[in-house]
Amino acid sequence: MSDTNPDFTDIALTAMEVGEDLLLLITGGVRHIGAASTAYKDGGQWKADTAAVPHHKEHTISEGIALLAAERLGRTVTVVMGIHYDDLSKEGIAEAVRIVHAKVGEYLSQQF
Repeated sequence: MSDTNPDFTDIALTAMEVGEDLLLLITGGVRHIGAASTAYKDGGQWKADTAAVPHHKEHTISEGIALLAAERLGRTVTVVMGIHYDDLSKEGIAEAVRIVHAKVGEYLSQQF
C-alpha cells in the first residue's frame, strides 16, 4: 500500500482465551508476526518479556499494550503483533499506531 492514501480499515484485534490467560493478535496490511510480548504478575509487580523479529518495529508498542491489558484485566496477556504497509510516512505510522491503541482501548472497555 502506498502512503498517498493508506487504508487502515484492515487493522484487526482478535482475542482468544487461553485458560485463565489472554492472547491478543493484532494485525494489519501484510499480516505477519513481528513481535510477541507477554505481561504477567511476578511477586506483586507486573512485568513483560518481548521477542521481536529482526528488522520489525512492532515490539515498540506490543509490550506496552501487553502491560496495559494485563494490569487492567488482572491476568497474563500475550500480544502478538504484525502490521505492515509499504512506504508509510511518519504520519502514516502514527495513524496506524493510533488506530491500534483505539482498538485495544475499545476491547478493554468492553471487558468491564
